Amino acid sequence: MENNLITLLLLIPFSGVLLALVLPSNRFRPWLLPIVSMMHLALTFLIIQAGPLSAANGWLGVDALSRLILLIISLLFCGCSFYALGYLRYRLSWGNRVFVSCLLLFLFAMSLATISRHLGILWVAVETTTLASAPLIYFNRNRLSIEATWKYLLLSSVGIALAMLGILFIAYAGLTEGGHVSLQFDDILQGAASFSRPWLRAGFVFLLVGFGTKVGFAPLHTWKPDAYGEAPGVVGALLAGGLTSVAFLALLRTLQIMDAASEAVLAREAFLAMGLISMAFAAVFVVRQPDFKRMLAYSSVEHMGIIAIGVSMGGIATYGAMLHLMNNAMTKGVLFLSSANIHRRFGSKRMDEVRGAITLVPFSSILFLLGFIAITGSPPFGPFISEFTILQGVFSGGHYVTGGLFLFFLAVIFIGMGTTVLSVVFGTPSENAGDKDYRETFATTGMPLLMLLIIFVLGVYLPDSIRQIFVDAAALLEVRA
Repeated sequence: MENNLITLLLLIPFSGVLLALVLPSNRFRPWLLPIVSMMHLALTFLIIQAGPLSAANGWLGVDALSRLILLIISLLFCGCSFYALGYLRYRLSWGNRVFVSCLLLFLFAMSLATISRHLGILWVAVETTTLASAPLIYFNRNRLSIEATWKYLLLSSVGIALAMLGILFIAYAGLTEGGHVSLQFDDILQGAASFSRPWLRAGFVFLLVGFGTKVGFAPLHTWKPDAYGEAPGVVGALLAGGLTSVAFLALLRTLQIMDAASEAVLAREAFLAMGLISMAFAAVFVVRQPDFKRMLAYSSVEHMGIIAIGVSMGGIATYGAMLHLMNNAMTKGVLFLSSANIHRRFGSKRMDEVRGAITLVPFSSILFLLGFIAITGSPPFGPFISEFTILQGVFSGGHYVTGGLFLFFLAVIFIGMGTTVLSVVFGTPSENAGDKDYRETFATTGMPLLMLLIIFVLGVYLPDSIRQIFVDAAALLEVRA
């Protein structure tokens, strides 16, 4: 039964890829996305109920962290798949074979990375997410999108190459005293206490920089503004909410290894530094940002930093960080999908050309505005609870300087994003603004509305069964006595 659930989790999206490649109809092919995503989500719920799972001689498996990330990517992809039906309906003449196939391959790769218990498989899966998402970024087929795609490929490839060196260093660290070399995660945890400290630390640094590039920590984030700015909104949502969560999981695996080797203090200090630097960069570049989709990229940098700070603090802050992974993913879905509708109507994403969106696309504009309120940590939405929990952990641990900087960066980013969002939503639209034939539909507004409801519920009421998912994930990251 255990093997069947894990096998189906990978087989269903991969079979969807093959079907998308052979189906001849551009009209019916996009329906594979919601069909596959609903099956994937159903399997995810079964896996969560089943508890710890293992397959392929321990090379694949599900623990508390896997369950959380799997739930995040499955929920987000399901919402984006229904949105994609409305999005692709306007672009039938473009063809969607590559787009649909790559979206399903992206889901397969993220799922594989989430359940991998072998560093080699994890590396291959994360690299596959790069290859699968590059054609998605290029979908608009213009000069800026090809530039963004090449930048994404180049920087991600450099990052993943550094991560490979980190894996090799960790393997070499296990050679001390004639140790048996294994990249299987459970074997590494069991033998980490005897690993060579210099090689282990070097491996951690390379993994932090390598996978940190995929997460988008500053100053490793330079691919994000271009990729998020030029990719279709549905792709931006999956990159900002799905890919970053998977890459962050890879970093959490390295933290577990350092913890098992009694080197958690060094690792958490590195997480704290990356978190504060990321928030600082976001605060600088989000102010007076004229492109509202690039603004969302800097918001992603900020929130990856917030999660890193929460993990670095330990205790209740780590629980807040796990909760914030879910809140960030769902809120980014709201923001990217609603902003895509605004972009489509106006034919531009620049603040000086997009004004008064609430007059022309009222539902999308309201969702965009509420998404901004949520992502900046305002009640009653989920991000307020998770950020407040992280801050509680920061101050209760006596880290007053960190807490002060955290609050300062949040305030600056709130003002910077607010300036852009309010300018886009309100005002008087131009008479010649964009595509006048564009109309909002349930397909393009229903899913971001559902995601907004999820983060609203997470902000006002968290059932014990759902809360336990975050508690169990945080417990795996606690420093051992």
